[in-house]
Amino acid sequence: MNIGVMIGKRSDDFCMLTELNKVKELGLTHCQLSIWNPAYYTDEFAAEINAAVQETGIYISTLWCGYSGPREWNFINGPMTLGLVPPAYRGFREKELLKGSEFAAKIGVDMIATHVGFLPENYYDPEFRATVASLKHICSVMKERGQWFLFETGQETPVTVLRAIEEIGLDNVGINFDTANLMLYGKGNAADAVLVFGKYIKDTHIKDGFYPTDGKNLGKECPAGEGLANFPLVLKRLKDCGYTGPFTIEREIKGEKQKEDIIKARDLLLEIEKAL
Repeated sequence: MNIGVMIGKRSDDFCMLTELNKVKELGLTHCQLSIWNPAYYTDEFAAEINAAVQETGIYISTLWCGYSGPREWNFINGPMTLGLVPPAYRGFREKELLKGSEFAAKIGVDMIATHVGFLPENYYDPEFRATVASLKHICSVMKERGQWFLFETGQETPVTVLRAIEEIGLDNVGINFDTANLMLYGKGNAADAVLVFGKYIKDTHIKDGFYPTDGKNLGKECPAGEGLANFPLVLKRLKDCGYTGPFTIEREIKGEKQKEDIIKARDLLLEIEKAL
C-alpha cells in the first residue's frame, strides 16, 4: 500500500531534507508538497527538493499549489475569496498556478492540485462558465507539459466537480480526493463520492472529520478513524473502481500530536488493507 503524508513549505526555514527524513522515519513512501506562496517557486528551492528526493528515496506524488490574495475558510466570505471562482482574483491566480506548473516540471512532479473554489452548481451561472474557461487554459498548458490538473475536493458538490471535468474536456484532469473536506464543507460523504468520481481519482488526502453544525463555519477535522469518513467502505470502493494510486495522509495540526495522528492513520490504512 502506497502510503505517504502531506508536507508544506510555509516559511524560509523549511528544510526539504529534514522533512523527507521525517517521512522516511515513519515508514512512508511519498509525500505531497504544498506551496501556498508562489514566491517559493525558485530554482534554488527546486534544486534543494531534487537533492533531498535523491538522498532519501521519498518521492513527491503531487504538488499542491496555493495562490496569493485573500482567503477565508468559511461559508460567508469563502465563496468570494477562494480559488479561481471569484473574478477579482481569477486572472493573477491563473498565472500563479501556471508558475506552479513550471516549478513542478523542474522537480519532476506530474500532478498538480488546488482548491478551485466554490464552483456554482448552476450550469448557466456565468462564473461557472468563466471558471471552466480559465481551467481549460490551465489544463491545456499542463497537458503540453505532460502534467495532470487535480481538483481538491470539498468546496463543490461531487456532481459539480464531475460536470466541470466533463466541460473542460481534456484527458489530463482528475481529482485529489480529500475524504474529510466533503463533510467539512457539507457537500457529501467520502464513500458515496467515490461512486461519482470513480476513474478521475488520482491522489488522496486521508483525513477525517464532521459535518458543519452552523451555517457559517466548516465542520471540524479530527484524527482518522474518529470521524465520519468510514474508511473501510471508502477503501473498498476505491479498490472496486480500480484505484491504485497514493494514499496521502493529511492532518491539519502541528506538533507531536500531528505525528501521533499520522501514525494512527497509517496503521488504520494498513489494518483495513489486510481485511479487504
